Amino acid sequence: MSTPILTVAPAGTWSLDSVHSRVDFEVAYLAGRFKGHFNEIAAELTVDGERATLEGRAKVASIDVNEENLSGHLQGPDFFDAERYPELRFSAEDIRLDGDGQVSVNGELTIRGVTQPVAVTGRVTAPIADPYGNDRIGLDLTTTVDRTDFGVDWNQPLPSGEPALANDVTILAELQFVKPGSETS
Repeated sequence: MSTPILTVAPAGTWSLDSVHSRVDFEVAYLAGRFKGHFNEIAAELTVDGERATLEGRAKVASIDVNEENLSGHLQGPDFFDAERYPELRFSAEDIRLDGDGQVSVNGELTIRGVTQPVAVTGRVTAPIADPYGNDRIGLDLTTTVDRTDFGVDWNQPLPSGEPALANDVTILAELQFVKPGSETS
C-alpha cells in the first residue's frame, strides 16, 4: 500500500494575486501595538511533487502606516533604508504540510541586505476553482523576528529608561495564489 504524497498544493507554478493578498507587521510600541503593511508585494509558489518553494518580495517604498511622515521615517536609514535596500525578500525551499492544512516553512528573510534563517508557520487552504476558470489556494503565514538581527536598531528611551519600541516584530502574510485551471476553453 502506497502512502499518499502530502503536498502544499497541486503541481505547478502559482502566482500571487496581489489584490487579495497582504503582508503586515506589528511590534509593541509605547502602550500598545504599532501596525503597518506593504502595498507592493510579489510572490511565486512552485510545487513539483513533494517539493514546494516560495519566493516573495516587498517594496520598502510601499510601506504604509497611515501617516505619511512616519512612513517616510520607516523608509529612511533609521529603519529600512529604502534607498540602499529597496526590497525585503523571503525565500523558502522547505515547505511542509503538517496535516489538516497546517504548514511549516523554513526559509530565509533578507532585510537591509542582511539574510537570516526564519521558521514560519501557518495554514494553507484546499485548492478551489474561481469563477474565471483558475485554481486558487490561500496561504496564511506568520513569524516573529528580532529586528536588530537585521540591523534595524533605532529606538528611543522612555523616561523610565525602557525602550519605546520592542525588538520582536511579528510578520503576517495573507496570500492568495492563482494558476490557470485544468479546464480547456
